[in-house]
Amino acid sequence: MEDAASTSTSALNGPGGLSEVGARKAKPGLKKIPPYWYPYTTMAKGRWLGREILEVVSTEFRDRSMEFYRYALESGVTTINGKVAKPDTIIRNGDRIENISHRHEPPVTSTPVRIVHHDREREFIVIDKPGSIPVHATGRYFRNSLVEILKNDFGFEKVYTVNRLDRLTSGLMILPLNAALANTLTQEFVGGRVRKEYIARCKGEFPEEEVVCEEPLLTVDRQMGLNIVHPEGKHAKTIFKRIRYDANTDTSVLHCRPMTGRSHQIRVHLQYLGHPIANDPIYSDPRIWGEKLGKGGIDITPSEERSAPQAPEHLQFDPSSNPEALHKLTTAGAAPAESGAGEGDAEASQPKPKLLPRETGHDIGMGSPVPLSAEAVGIITRLRNMKDEAEDWGRWRDVVFRAKGRLTPHGYSIPLPPQNRRKRGGPAVGAVPVPTQGEQPTSTASAGPEGSSGDATLAGEGQPDEEPPRTNQLTLEDVAKFADTTPPVSEVPTPSTAELPSPSSAPTSSSAPDFAVSEPVITDAAPADASEGMQYCPECFVPLHPDPKPESLYIFLHALRYTTSLGCFETEMPEWAAEGWEWER
Repeated sequence: MEDAASTSTSALNGPGGLSEVGARKAKPGLKKIPPYWYPYTTMAKGRWLGREILEVVSTEFRDRSMEFYRYALESGVTTINGKVAKPDTIIRNGDRIENISHRHEPPVTSTPVRIVHHDREREFIVIDKPGSIPVHATGRYFRNSLVEILKNDFGFEKVYTVNRLDRLTSGLMILPLNAALANTLTQEFVGGRVRKEYIARCKGEFPEEEVVCEEPLLTVDRQMGLNIVHPEGKHAKTIFKRIRYDANTDTSVLHCRPMTGRSHQIRVHLQYLGHPIANDPIYSDPRIWGEKLGKGGIDITPSEERSAPQAPEHLQFDPSSNPEALHKLTTAGAAPAESGAGEGDAEASQPKPKLLPRETGHDIGMGSPVPLSAEAVGIITRLRNMKDEAEDWGRWRDVVFRAKGRLTPHGYSIPLPPQNRRKRGGPAVGAVPVPTQGEQPTSTASAGPEGSSGDATLAGEGQPDEEPPRTNQLTLEDVAKFADTTPPVSEVPTPSTAELPSPSSAPTSSSAPDFAVSEPVITDAAPADASEGMQYCPECFVPLHPDPKPESLYIFLHALRYTTSLGCFETEMPEWAAEGWEWER
């Protein structure tokens, strides 16, 4: 074996032999990726089939307002099989959906990924992943994902993620560099032949004796990543042993051995035992779970009770301006009552508004394999509200649809990513030539379902000198000025299907750069009062979220050591596992 970077020495000889010498020091700060245009293609997923695309987009993603998603689709910016899609377009099996999004990746920790071991002969690496970095591109994350970091920063073009860690979890991962070894190691993980050992810091004084939890786990909300103990869930088993109890913080440091590999397994089992991870934003907040914090599980009696999402008290809307309600648009086109008809008859003749699941709250539970209880619905609702609050209620303050301005990637060709090049579903939007100065763009796609997480863009219209200035950010007043000088969307023609070029007519090369992305920026955390009022992106007008605190980007859960047929590998102990360690709460 050959080490490519620092290799930690073994410090674990059982749960009682944990050494804190050389505990890794987390570096405060944030790593940011400047926003960039990104083309994305996806094939229709099974849960989307037979549903209108507006319903799919608005239930799968919540980063933008309901009214924005409708406005974007009505602008003709999303294509299905190369044809412009409308809000009521039905998604069919085999459909190819394309979009170009202006991607705003959330910041991650500035603590770098560390190569613990590199075996060039057997072709695998062992890495230490910081908390806050997802393993794969997901939602708004792409370049800040582990796979892309290993490719761009370390030169590993292809790694096989046979085991994964949650975004908020730090620690060890073993990554084969060839398919044959990946298959072998996958069979070891699936067959339970890998010994996995984690370190956690939980709330309260955990029992001194070994504790075994074997409660089945079920994912009930995909958006929030919520898992609960449920009899219909998958078998899961975790063994816990207390290392120490710190009275100064009323927390315990634990050695954890998951015998299975379920999503959020350690986190949910600790919550069920009444000792959730001390800084877990999902499973340890009494504002979400109540005083019991989910101890012993929650009620699972099915309930159909739902309620429409409510704006925060400081952002109340009248019915005509609520960005999260579409029914006002549906009823606007109703035919007037005939002369002489009574008021009651006129009201009866009005078509009832078509409310989408997100407007009524019935999007909660749509992805659950079992009916949800009223308690589960309340938990998901509170989780969503807390996410909105952490993002300064940007979804409720979304104003781009009122600007009526169409945006486009500036000076970029639109190639499809290699993994998304498909022959099915007609011509690709990626074949659209880049308009030169003075030309109207033919078509772009955005607000699409997968990968954009709502960072949608609008098809471009107008001359370059008519666009708003490209500054670092816009204020609400800037957006209002833009709205006053931009024609409404109804005055801008939507490209027809006939205008879309065929693949044979697509240019084979372009002098324009291909969606270049600026280098990451490392910064300190912004002070709490660093910004005044909501700011907006000058490219796509998405409300810009405030920077998170670096200490909020990870949880006290760390994959410390794996023992496999390749050998035994481990990282240093995390900083927060030190005796008497304290943190800002």
